[in-house]
Amino acid sequence: MKNILIRSNLSPFDTFDATKVILENSIGGNVGNLVYQYSVFRTFLKENTTITPDYYDFNPSRADEINEKYDCYVIPLADAFRQSFVPSLRKYTQLIKKLKIPVVVIGVGLRAPFEPDLNKGFDFDNDVKNFVSAVLEKSNMIGLRGEITSDYLSQLGFKEGVDHTVIGCPSMYTFGRELNIRNTSITKDSMVTVNSSPLSPRHVHDFIHRGMKEYSNHYFIPQWKKELLMTYVGAPSVRDDNTKYPQKMSDKVYMENRVRYFLNVKTWIDFIKKADLSFGARLHGNITATISGTPSLIIPKDARMRELTNYHGLTHIWAGDITEDTKLSDVIEKSDFHSPEKKQAQNFDHFIDFLNKNNLDHIYKETNNPAHIPFDKQLALVDHQSPVHPISGCSVEEMVTRWERYYPAANIKQDQQLKNQQKKIKKLEGNLNRKSVRATLKAANFIAEMKRK
Repeated sequence: MKNILIRSNLSPFDTFDATKVILENSIGGNVGNLVYQYSVFRTFLKENTTITPDYYDFNPSRADEINEKYDCYVIPLADAFRQSFVPSLRKYTQLIKKLKIPVVVIGVGLRAPFEPDLNKGFDFDNDVKNFVSAVLEKSNMIGLRGEITSDYLSQLGFKEGVDHTVIGCPSMYTFGRELNIRNTSITKDSMVTVNSSPLSPRHVHDFIHRGMKEYSNHYFIPQWKKELLMTYVGAPSVRDDNTKYPQKMSDKVYMENRVRYFLNVKTWIDFIKKADLSFGARLHGNITATISGTPSLIIPKDARMRELTNYHGLTHIWAGDITEDTKLSDVIEKSDFHSPEKKQAQNFDHFIDFLNKNNLDHIYKETNNPAHIPFDKQLALVDHQSPVHPISGCSVEEMVTRWERYYPAANIKQDQQLKNQQKKIKKLEGNLNRKSVRATLKAANFIAEMKRK
């Protein structure tokens, strides 16, 4: 029996409800994180394998426990090379240095502007160097999301093809070597799923808004945790910036009950399979459609989306090519929705080669088309939570149920956090008092010594 520890705060077999997901941040701030983690679970789960989520507990003090319990630590990451992730990167580095088992990083990327100047470097360069060096002591090679990240690590002194290689996003390999994107007839009556990012430029929000008007049978699929909170209990609003991004409960798409927030990948895939098109500015919102066989159009907004769009051949329109006159129907007319299929086989083979170089066991070891997939068998036994509909579209009874479920639990969590903060403050005060006493005694002894002289 092999025991794998995986970086994940939610197993595909967990059935956390909205309250638990919100209060424990089981999605790491963005439900899109679940998609690439889902893929890694499916790829590595075999009859003789147990996969355990670390539930984002990567405290260096766990090193002895991890060494004792697990045979390998698999760390799928997104755009972890960014300033806001530095504290976590440092903790991971400390932990990895203490581990005696293999540690494999799958799919890490750099967060940077659409056209980054890698020669200038970043404030977190040393932290990235330390992290990558620690990982390479525990594995043969690190897997990157795209060429921009590869160029960045090469700038830092790591060798492409030796220390690191581009594998793209593991989510693209969820169902193996083949992609089969459906030929759908996209008409004004088609069901369309929409995703967007508050961080996209205003003109991209305008384009998405116009597209939703063109295709009225649409469903908006938000991904931020704060959007789940607003969808579930009605407040607070996500933003207030006068853009056309759906950001408050009074927005039309919420009031018309055309929002679905997914708590797991299984129901997300099942829903998006019914659509004729997915479009928007979210990476995993559109990748979920792509691996489900649904035509998808992505609007990359930064380097991390750009490098993945290029590597996987995702059907796209660049934000810089969008004007106030750009219509979604015209873009659809010119788009090749089968573009991702053309790169899939070669990318998948390279991904499997990466896994093999790191001595990782997986379901594709013997064949690219395994007849028996343990993950699928186990997943079929799970009764997954349904997607969350906006509270504005619920019955009064459902509203009350949500409020009575969420707010008492939120108050308990808030009280616990306050108690923890008070303990920390008391500890700091104690340390300061001890330091003050030591300093006073030291000063008194110094004065007494001077007087004796």
